[in-house]
Amino acid sequence: MLNITSARRANSKNLELNIAPLIDMVFILLIFFLVTTSFVKETGVDISRPTAATAVSKARATILIGVTKDNTIHIDQRAVDIRAVRANVERALAENPEGSVVIVADKQSLTGLVINVMDACKLAGAQNVAIAASLDQGE
Repeated sequence: MLNITSARRANSKNLELNIAPLIDMVFILLIFFLVTTSFVKETGVDISRPTAATAVSKARATILIGVTKDNTIHIDQRAVDIRAVRANVERALAENPEGSVVIVADKQSLTGLVINVMDACKLAGAQNVAIAASLDQGE
């Protein structure tokens, strides 16, 4: 007669759980999600955007320029002078010639400064220059 209990004990000693394929699958999923995630670039400063009833969504901006209410200009999370805007935009356009520029200006910033930033972008060769605004939801 066969002893079932002793046979089970002998088989359980040889039983192993191989988790290497599971770890591989977790890493593959991690890489997949990192590659497919779109990262949002911001100007690095807190800006209160003005609202506009005709605001439209722009798919993707390569160059973001922030103008704060203190009238400081920020590109890539660092403060720059108005004279350096053109050089920064030229450098960014050299890296990506199809790039577009979005100026994210605070609603309390000086209009003249925003116009000067826009002019510097145009002089740098940017074909698509836009000013960011929040969509007006109505009152």
